[in-house]
Formats: sequence, structure tokens, C-alpha cells
Amino acid sequence: MVSEIVSISRSSYDVALNPWSHRNRKAKKQGVIVRRTRKARGVTLVQTPPEQVSSAPAGMAPACAAPGEFSALEIGPLAVWPPVVLAPMAGVTDVPFRALCREHGEQGRATESLPRPDAAPGLYVNQMITARAWLEGNAKTLKLAEFGADESPRSIQLYGTVPEEVGETVRRLVDQGAVDHVDMNFGCPVPKVTRHGGGAALPVRHRLLRRIVQAAVAGAGDVPVTIKFRMGVDDDVMTFIETGRIAEDEGCAAIALHARTAEQLYSGTARWNAIGELKQAVTSIPVLGNGDIWEPADALAMMRETGCDGVVIGRGCLGRPWLFSSLSAAFDGLPLPELPTFGDVSHTMLRHAEMLVQWYGDEGALRMFRKHALWYLMGFPIGGEMRNQFARFTMLDELRELVDQVDPAQPFPPEVLRQPRSHTGGPRAVHLPEGWLEDRDNDQPPGGGADSIVSGG
Repeated sequence: MVSEIVSISRSSYDVALNPWSHRNRKAKKQGVIVRRTRKARGVTLVQTPPEQVSSAPAGMAPACAAPGEFSALEIGPLAVWPPVVLAPMAGVTDVPFRALCREHGEQGRATESLPRPDAAPGLYVNQMITARAWLEGNAKTLKLAEFGADESPRSIQLYGTVPEEVGETVRRLVDQGAVDHVDMNFGCPVPKVTRHGGGAALPVRHRLLRRIVQAAVAGAGDVPVTIKFRMGVDDDVMTFIETGRIAEDEGCAAIALHARTAEQLYSGTARWNAIGELKQAVTSIPVLGNGDIWEPADALAMMRETGCDGVVIGRGCLGRPWLFSSLSAAFDGLPLPELPTFGDVSHTMLRHAEMLVQWYGDEGALRMFRKHALWYLMGFPIGGEMRNQFARFTMLDELRELVDQVDPAQPFPPEVLRQPRSHTGGPRAVHLPEGWLEDRDNDQPPGGGADSIVSGG
């Protein structure tokens, strides 16, 4: 039996600072955006222009792409099919997880009908490293920057606020033959980053952003550089169009937009309409969309609705690396794989854990696997006590014993396919350095603790 993919109707309003208040709920029912303002406390009610409302098709959507409907994603010299990118996620997208996702992606695609014979089976980006930490030879950072022996293309995300440090890091990585693609992080919304002017805060300083992008592109030579960013700080400080145009002007090979503001964090509904606006504004390089892709139908709907050139998959694949198999099938016009049984899930889970131990060298790596275990288990009726045991195990044999106690024939619970994993917080006011918004033309690095964050988050 082939699994059906149903496109869920998307919200027609933007996310407010407090979307659960009675006043906000009432306004939303009337088709109104509830927006926080800086000039006055409370909210301003703004009528929603119809053209700014983002809605994926309601009801059943085509589960597979039509022949020739989409093209291979071209990022500089790299060709990618399907046009799918694994988002860099701190503490998640290490060598073992990327290998699992790639394997599943390869299993799902029809190699005889590739839009380009040389296309890689997706692009799987390493987690973020900090430029300064890499230059200083920080042991954790150097380990995070490693790739599997047969991993190709080798894609890494870089964070930095000092143009000279970013440029030097990129130059050395390229000179060492260590990377095939560099992505720059201008979208991280967490307070420890934004309060120092980094991540999602940095595009506010557009001249500094331009200097950093210039340095990265110059250091990369023929290796493509891309940037990933958010819509802006909040609804009053939108930067995504300007950021995209700067990237285009300065030689980036592609851009990716997470269609939320920093204020939203990971809450509410991603506003795909912003991806469409960016695609209309930036025309010479690929534009990728990110946000609320839980199933293959979401990826197809995003590309159809916005015209974007590819999709970036984040939380949707946590505990579900086989999502990439379904994505490959959907883009190739093939029947979608059946949802796995618990036996299938447990096989992947155990293999993931074993790969982590092998890569990091000891069973201490299983501490970082516990979150993965709980993501794999979402929705399965195993009971609270056993779930707690899955959150506490310390050795592979313990994990194997726990898995053996669960009926392998249990079907996958389809109701959790769209249930967010990992980050769910927000909305929340964005922490910014003092005077950050009042001096947007300042092109000097923020200093302080902006580059002292630990690689990988």
C-alpha cells in the first residue's frame, strides 16, 4: 500500500507576539495581522492584503511531481537532484546522521531518469562551525568540520561576524580541499547569538553583511558560497529582500530563506509568501525555501506556490531520515514508500546509534543520541516508563534490550508526521546589542562575544 500524502491548509495570518491572547484570536478570525510595534505598547491591527497571504493547497495535493515539472538544483558547479538540502542543525547533522539521510535519499530516486546524470542525490550540510574557533584550532570545531571518507559533496556551514576571519577560514578550507560548498549562517535566532549582533541580527547591518559575503566569496574561489537567513528581526524590521540582493550582487551561488522572523523562533506557521517575494526579487541565482516541510507534499507545494528552486529540510527529518527516500520518490514521480513499522524504525535507530559510537570513538556519544531516540519513538504507544528508559540508557546493549521489548509489527503513527520535533519555542522578543537598530549603516564587526560561541551551537 502506498502512503497518501495530504497537504494541510496553511494559516492565513502572521504570527503575533502573543497569538494565544483573546484579542489576538478574535482579530485573526477577522483576517487581521496582529503586529507588535516599537512606538507603542500593545498591538496594531493591520488588514491583511490578500496577495500577502500564504496558503498551501487545501485538501489532497498531487503526491508526486509530473515529468519535467522541476529542474535539478544548480549551486555553482554542483548539480543536485532532487532539489533538496538537509539544513545544518547544531548537534544533529554530524557525519552519521548525514550518512543515514544520504543513504535513504539514494534509495528513493530513479537513477535512470535524472534531470542531470551528474547530479548529487541531495545536498547534506554539516552543522555550523565558528570561523574564529576553526582558525584557532579548537578541537571540538575541528572534529565538527570533518567529513566521512566517501562523503561528496562536502558541504559545511560557517558562522562569523569579522570579514577577515571569515574570508581566511574559507580560503584555508578551500586550499586544503576540505569543502565543496560553504554556507553562511545569517539566520540563527537564539539570544546568545543575536544579543551580540550575530546570526539573524547581522543582516540589519547591511554594509557589514556585504563585507562578510564579499570576504567569503573571495576566499572561496571556484567553490560556491551560499547564505541562509530569516525574513528579519520581526515584522517591523524586515531584511530578507535586501539580504538576498546583497548575496546576488556579491557572487553567492544561491540563497535560502527560512520564512520566519527571528522573533517567531520556530513558532506558528512559516510564511511561504515571503519565499515567493524573494524569488521575484532575486532572479540570477537559485532561491531555496525553508520552513514547515514535514512531508513530500509540502516540498512540492512550496515549490509550486513560490516558484523557488529547491527546499531545505530541517525539523521534518528528525527521527525520520527516511523522509529523504520519500522526497526522492516524489520528485521522480514514483510511488511513495510505505510508512515504516517499528521494526523498520528500530533498525535505523540502532544503526544510527552504532554509527555515532564508531564515529566519536566511545559510548559516551550515546548521550547525544538520546534526543534522537525520543524523536524516533514519537507516537509509538510504548508507555511512559519505557520512554523514560530510552531517555536514560548509557550503553548500546541497553538500547538493544529496550528495542527488543517493543512489538516490531507496530505501524508507524501517521498522526505524528506533522508534529514538530526539537525546537518549538516562541514567539519571543529578540535580544539585540544596544543601539543596533539605530546605526544600520555601521560596517564594523560587533565585537564582544559575537564570535565566542561554540561551534555546533
